[in-house]
Parts: sequence; C-alpha cells; structure tokens
Amino acid sequence: MDNVYVGKAAPDAAADHGWLLGHFKPFGDIRHSQDVEIKWGVHPRGDERAKWVTGETRTALLVLIRGRFRMELPGRNVVLSDPGDYIVWGPGVDHSWHAEEESTVLTVRWPSIPGYQAPRP
Repeated sequence: MDNVYVGKAAPDAAADHGWLLGHFKPFGDIRHSQDVEIKWGVHPRGDERAKWVTGETRTALLVLIRGRFRMELPGRNVVLSDPGDYIVWGPGVDHSWHAEEESTVLTVRWPSIPGYQAPRP
C-alpha cells in the first residue's frame, strides 16, 4: 500500500533533524505535507536552541513525553515537567527552549512552510 507508512519515531527522526512529517519529505511520500509538520525531539540535558526564533508565522504545539523542558518566551518561561504537559503558541511569538533534563518532546506546527529552516548549531 502506497498510502500507509509504518515507522519508529527515533530512527525516522534522525534522518531529518527530528522531523517526521512536513513539506521537506519527498513528493509521493505519505509523510509529505504542506499543512502540518511533526517533530520527535530527543534532547540531552542542557541542550538549548542556538538562536531565538523570531518573526514566526506558524502556530505550534509542543507536548512533553518525558523529562523537564523549558520554553522561553518574551517575558515568560514555561517549564513542562509532567508527561503530557504542553504549550501552544501562535504566529508572532518569539521563542527558544532549554532541556533542563534529558527530554523527549513532540512538536506539531502548522502550516508547513517550504524554505523555512532554523539555523543549525
């Protein structure tokens, strides 16, 4: 079946800097989407975003799977500490993050915008 994909988040995520689904997957791949992006993020303790995201035009949802993860927003930090804790932010919200403990997070953001890529450390 061409319309079904079965995978494992950790190895699949390693192929695309954590991203499992979005515009960056090849056309014809069921995981190609211009509507949404999904990321499986595994972060060692102390891992942090190299540079703040500014001028964001998408909406995002980040769900803590395990660990302790701090989202940094202008004038506010939000610590996700219990599995299932989550945060949603909309367009125009600058942000960064820091893994206070080894953490796994699931991020969903929409829409999926070709050409957008955060700087790599």
